[in-house]
Amino acid sequence: MTTTEILYEVSDRIATITLNRPDKLNAWTATMEREVRAAMEAAEGDDAVRVIVLTGAGRGFCAGADMSLLSAVVAGGVDDRVREQATRAGGAREGVRADFQKKYSYFPAVTKPVIAAINGPVVGLGLVISLYCDIRFASDAAKFGTAFSRRGLIAEYGLAWLLPRIVGLPNALDLLFSARMVDAAEAQRMGLANAVFPADMFATKVREYARDVAANVSPRSTRVMKRQVYEGMFQTLAEAFKVSEREMLASLQCDDFKEGVAHFMAKRPAAFTGK
Repeated sequence: MTTTEILYEVSDRIATITLNRPDKLNAWTATMEREVRAAMEAAEGDDAVRVIVLTGAGRGFCAGADMSLLSAVVAGGVDDRVREQATRAGGAREGVRADFQKKYSYFPAVTKPVIAAINGPVVGLGLVISLYCDIRFASDAAKFGTAFSRRGLIAEYGLAWLLPRIVGLPNALDLLFSARMVDAAEAQRMGLANAVFPADMFATKVREYARDVAANVSPRSTRVMKRQVYEGMFQTLAEAFKVSEREMLASLQCDDFKEGVAHFMAKRPAAFTGK
């Protein structure tokens, strides 16, 4: 894969996508958007990959949209090109909810676990992107902020729907209205971060978690459970219960279920195939 603004690496069944504009705190551009999407698609289609990690090079995760792009909008106004970039979605995917086919909301439709490894500041659009990941781990050097109200903007790209579901309504409104920066400890208390690790151990801890998931759990299980959870956000309990009954019966007939029982009984490492 040829890239200019990200790095892409696969090892230990983990695909690592690194936003790579460290001199700009990995500020987001149209090029980065295309390259991240291509990398996600590559990782999803690679049988050697079981977990995807998204992180940033240098001392930041993502400082939001590149300010030079916003300055250009101020100078030139909202033309057709700006409208297209603001609303462009990815290619249609059969069997995927329309909700998960928008510009950044496609992350939940990626069939493998996606971990945001937030190594430093994550602001504005960067925060939106991290929230579409399944799990967020933060360095104790990380800081979180929405920024939009301080730029005369709004809750972008579905953030008004997503953020209250992660941190609750009062916290979401606080973060959106004030656009204040919160440190990693407060982010964890709110639910923005699943866990916080010391900066000098951060990469190692994230890697340990990703390696454990890649090696020891059924890829089929994570694939089905991820779909259950995200589609369940639009379902009643009765509907989610019915889906779980159907999926449970299917899982009892799959190879990974047989392997799950066999490796436990034999007290040996798992050898899941994802089937």
